[in-house]
This record gives sequence, C-alpha cells and structure tokens, in this order.
Amino acid sequence: MALIAEKVTAFVTRAAPQGVELLLFEHPYAGIQLPAGTVEAGEAHAVAAAREASEETGLTDLPPGHHLATQKETLPGNHYMMAITSRVYSRPEPTSFDWATIRNGLVVEMHRREAGYAHVTFADLYRRADPPYVTYQITGWVPVEVLTREVTRYFYHFPYQGQTPDTWPVDIDYHRFRLFWAPLASLPAMIPYQRKWVDLLIAAGI
Repeated sequence: MALIAEKVTAFVTRAAPQGVELLLFEHPYAGIQLPAGTVEAGEAHAVAAAREASEETGLTDLPPGHHLATQKETLPGNHYMMAITSRVYSRPEPTSFDWATIRNGLVVEMHRREAGYAHVTFADLYRRADPPYVTYQITGWVPVEVLTREVTRYFYHFPYQGQTPDTWPVDIDYHRFRLFWAPLASLPAMIPYQRKWVDLLIAAGI
C-alpha cells in the first residue's frame, strides 16, 4: 500500500471592528504564509494542527481547532513528497556515504530510480527575489519507499479571543517569522497556492 503524506493548515482568526482578521506570518525568504506543517508519525491531525498553529504563531492560548475541510492531492510529474525522514546516500546503496538528511513533508524532484533507490533533489528557493533562485539544495539517493505522490491536507480554524501586539517575531526552523493580523477582506499578496486555501475559510462563512 502506497504511503500518504499528511499535512495541516491552521486558520487563526479574530473579530475586529473592520471585520474578521486572519493571522499571517512573513517568512524572510518565502513570503507571506499561513501556519502549516506536517503530521508526524502516529500523530492525530487535530493535534498536529494545534501544534503547528502554536509553534508558528508563538501563541500558547489558542482555542481548540475546528476541522473545516480535507483536500487530497496527487503531486504532478516527477515531484514527490518525503513521507518519512531519510538519510541521503551518495550512491543507490546503504553502505555508501550518507551525507545529509531530507525530512518528511518536503517536496523533492525525482531524476531516476535504481536498485530500490530514487535519485532526488530538494531545492530551497528564495521566493522573494525576482526571479526566485535556489539558496541551497540537496541531491542524492533515498529509498523509494520513503516517497509518495499522495498528499492529504487537513484545514483547521482557531477563533482567537486573546490579546496580541500588532506584530511580533517568532524564531523557528532557523528563521525569524514576523506575525501580523490582516483583514480577511483585503489580504496582502501571499504565496498563490496558499491564497487559494483561504477560499475554504471564506466558504465556511467565517
């Protein structure tokens, strides 16, 4: 049975005089985004959504999340997601030099297969440059069984009622995120595929 990678997205909202506001963060290299992440092995997706929402916003007083929607996707072409974190080998064999790790939840491009291994590249893009460019990349061999093209994403809503500054920093994954509230009716430019996710929130009548 093929592996299925599971992801979560958290919509954190609050009521404001001008209408509903959505909590976003500005990544220093990848632009404006929603809190989102990967469901870990053995973790319930509701727990994963709450964990990612708290980690990426710095808020420890979030209310319980409400499941809004589930989407299933098959990654196109030669793109695969790491369903399991794996060492990266220099050759398609486990005795070769294992010089790096690609963690679960990351998307890689597959170049070829051999002896039960896949030759892949993970590339980290600086999306805020015009045009975007690769800041670093990892190329090597991983076991074929750690890869999947099937991704299930769970969307959760967290209606926040606490107090926050207008903007605040959160340090995570070796980056500093800038958190801020934005009117749902006039959101700033976001990563395009994430902006489409917001339509699920709007469709739910939030």
